[in-house]
Amino acid sequence: MADLAAEKTGTGWRSRSGDRRSTRTLRLRTSAALLTVTVLAVLLVPPLVQLDQQAVDLAAKLRAPSPAHPFGTDDVGRDLLLRCVYGLRVSLLVGVAAALTATVVGTAVGAAAGALGGWVDRGVMRGVDALSSVPHLLMGIFIVAMFRPGVWPVVASVALTHWLSTARIVRAEVLSLRARPHIDAAVSGGASRWRVTVRHLLPGVLPQAALAAVLMVPHAMWHESALSFLGLGLPTHTASLGNLVQEARGSLLAGQWWPTLFPGLFIIVPTLAVAGLAGAWRERINPRSRSELML
Repeated sequence: MADLAAEKTGTGWRSRSGDRRSTRTLRLRTSAALLTVTVLAVLLVPPLVQLDQQAVDLAAKLRAPSPAHPFGTDDVGRDLLLRCVYGLRVSLLVGVAAALTATVVGTAVGAAAGALGGWVDRGVMRGVDALSSVPHLLMGIFIVAMFRPGVWPVVASVALTHWLSTARIVRAEVLSLRARPHIDAAVSGGASRWRVTVRHLLPGVLPQAALAAVLMVPHAMWHESALSFLGLGLPTHTASLGNLVQEARGSLLAGQWWPTLFPGLFIIVPTLAVAGLAGAWRERINPRSRSELML
């Protein structure tokens, strides 16, 4: 009876809402802490640890984690902590550059399709659908195979295979904005299509485009890691996270777990941190989604 009375008065709903709100707060704080640790590691570890991440010491190869080498050493005696930090630097560079490029391309294509409408919209979106039918990794392999291994071919590969989802999101947001009264008022007032797009539509889609860019960074890092693991991404001497995991395959089979574990964690932790912060951002810019999650 008490439970039924609580449901009638709505206190049960408020309790569940408060529990979910506290869960979101915990997730946000945990994600912020993980991202802070990641950024501090990238910025502070190289100057504080006075070691050369490329220095080979065969006498110290495959040593387990210890105070001298917190992450252990790899198969040629290089310090894994430094290698992971430098690998994270490279992977973040690729992820951020690819995400920004893909977001710019996707926003331009999606905004043009949504603003122009008609046959332009249909043609552009059918092209997007056709490209989306090709697996991203397969298309990425085809793109990087045309160039020598390096950072910028990988950036181009990831960007050219990941702008499609942003184009869909931006187009849908533009179509939603076009139906709003202030857009009709601007058109009735004699504003050109270009002016309406630049002054009203693009500012309205920027929050969604920025969110798509943030979510794309860890995805691009995973894509780069996959290409490097397959030997088609960055040069083998470059300390990217994908290269580190690829180099550690033989060590894992021999029972040395640390050369695989720590580079893998450096891939997973930033992904979880960015996903948690992006989820909180999504709830902030989309009140309907936030209210649904609170019920």
